[in-house]
Amino acid sequence: MIKPFSLQPLVHLAQQKNDAATKKLGQLNQQHQTAQQKLDALQQYRKDYQLKFQEEAKQGMTPVDMKNFQDFIGRLDQAIRQQTAVIEKTKAGVQSGRTELMDTTRKMKSFDTLAQRHVEAEKKLEAKSEQRIQDEHSGRISAYRMAEKDGEK
Repeated sequence: MIKPFSLQPLVHLAQQKNDAATKKLGQLNQQHQTAQQKLDALQQYRKDYQLKFQEEAKQGMTPVDMKNFQDFIGRLDQAIRQQTAVIEKTKAGVQSGRTELMDTTRKMKSFDTLAQRHVEAEKKLEAKSEQRIQDEHSGRISAYRMAEKDGEK
């Protein structure tokens, strides 16, 4: 009978950590995509607002309206800069998550390899034991047959 692998709790723990790292990377990727979508929306809104400003400027506008447009575009630019900083943070988070996942996957595979080697070694021991029992059984049968032949003579 194959003995249980003594490091099995560590194998299980490594699998749990790998699953958690996979889930975390998925969440980090989702956060990055959401941040990128917000940045894209802000950039598109700024572009549209800039076009609206240019169209109204061609038709003539008051200095107050021009200042309001420029102030609002300035606030959009600030929001775009802030969102760009958020994007950089989420990129770093995704990269960190990838590194963590690679580490946990490597550890999990190492433990799996050790577990497979353990199973193979135990199977070899079991096969040797079965072979030894079979050899002993064959030896007894041969000895019994030899004894019977000697008894017949």
